[in-house]
Amino acid sequence: MHGTKKLWIALGVVLVGTFTILGLFGREVYRQAPPIPERVVTESGVELMSKDQILRGQRVWQSMGGQQVGSIWGHGAYQAHDWSADWLHREAVTLLDLYAAAQFEAPFESLDSEQKAALLERLRQEMRTNRYDAESGTLTVSDTRAQAMAATAAHYQALFSDDPALASLRESYAVQDDALPKADERRDMTSFFFWTSWACTTQRPGLAVTYTNNWPHETLVDNHPTSANLIWSFISIVLLIAGIGALVWYKSFREKHEDPPEPASEDPFTKLELTPSMRAVLKYVAVGPRPLRPAGPHRRPDRPLHRRRQRLLWIPDSQVPSLRCHSDLACPNRRLLDCHGVPGCGTLPGASGGRP
Repeated sequence: MHGTKKLWIALGVVLVGTFTILGLFGREVYRQAPPIPERVVTESGVELMSKDQILRGQRVWQSMGGQQVGSIWGHGAYQAHDWSADWLHREAVTLLDLYAAAQFEAPFESLDSEQKAALLERLRQEMRTNRYDAESGTLTVSDTRAQAMAATAAHYQALFSDDPALASLRESYAVQDDALPKADERRDMTSFFFWTSWACTTQRPGLAVTYTNNWPHETLVDNHPTSANLIWSFISIVLLIAGIGALVWYKSFREKHEDPPEPASEDPFTKLELTPSMRAVLKYVAVGPRPLRPAGPHRRPDRPLHRRRQRLLWIPDSQVPSLRCHSDLACPNRRLLDCHGVPGCGTLPGASGGRP
């Protein structure tokens, strides 16, 4: 204990420090979590969804497989898209087309660079501005955005139904046909998808970053990595490499190497004495045959499998010292087991009826 006291102290400091930091940041995660609005309404007063619908939609998504089929907020999608990022992109593209159709009577992609820049700035103002009222719990969106939300929701309602037009897309996502047979469940899940996307694009009050710290990367709404993201990513990589280097240096130059242990002068199993518990488990011991050797003129052909048998032989303690351990068995088993009729299985010396 005296030689490892410093190591135990270092381990304790590391554990206390890391769990303290984990607890502090965990508290901040819950304290600064994106709010779930009591209701989402348009500027004209039409209610689009409620908090209960969003929470029911979360349960529907979890019942379908949750993070195993796509993901939310980038927590690891093995199959399908991240639904929050996918909704964000689809809603932004739809909203740009609605803007272009209303203002220029043309698709967004056919506009010139100046017109596109103006609509992109309008899109960013629409989607990044925080219109959530904390006192009433109401989130207000424009009527045009409500149309984009409805069009995006229609895509997902068709995707998780049995719509044949999206059969190939469901196969790519590993989503079964008619995954959600009930229309109300599909509607509730699209409400949940919208809320997760809203958190990805809406800036925190008083800050220039979104609730998800500008994740995912989406140039249409100006979601780019922040300077804090880049700095802390660089610091974490440097600390990781420095820690590994320090450990290698300590192990190579500072740690005292112990002398190799002296090998035993004799096999410790030769002095092993049978105990009552060893004898008690005798009836549960099984011995497997050695690899079969081909039969030759001096060897008897293998017997049919149904005629092979295996017999346990009890050897009194008084005879144990006179027997030498068989090379294929651990010493306690070598004293107690004898095999007959099993090709490749040796026989204890001195056992009656055995074969060499």
